[in-house]
Amino acid sequence: MPSYQIHRLKPHLRSHFRSAPHVSGSAHVKPRDYEPGPPVEAPTPYGAFFVLKDSETPLEVGDLLETAGSLRIFKYVGFEEAQWVLPEASVVVDSDNGSGASPPAR
Repeated sequence: MPSYQIHRLKPHLRSHFRSAPHVSGSAHVKPRDYEPGPPVEAPTPYGAFFVLKDSETPLEVGDLLETAGSLRIFKYVGFEEAQWVLPEASVVVDSDNGSGASPPAR
């Protein structure tokens, strides 16, 4: 049975998520907006929802389930695909020669 890692949407972002319009397609989510939660074992994301439904910490709209490289976001309409949006590495411009270079390793 698959194990799903739960990622909880931070409380101060829930009201914004609830008022945002529903869009189709893959949702793009930022890791900084989520807190890790405990894993749950269930056959499907919907199974995980029902396992947690009557617990002290049920899944809430905006929460994520992650398993084996798959990320699903819980919305009012059910679970949909999601992708992590990772920040790009910053490039430091060397003022001596004007070339872009990564910062030195420490």
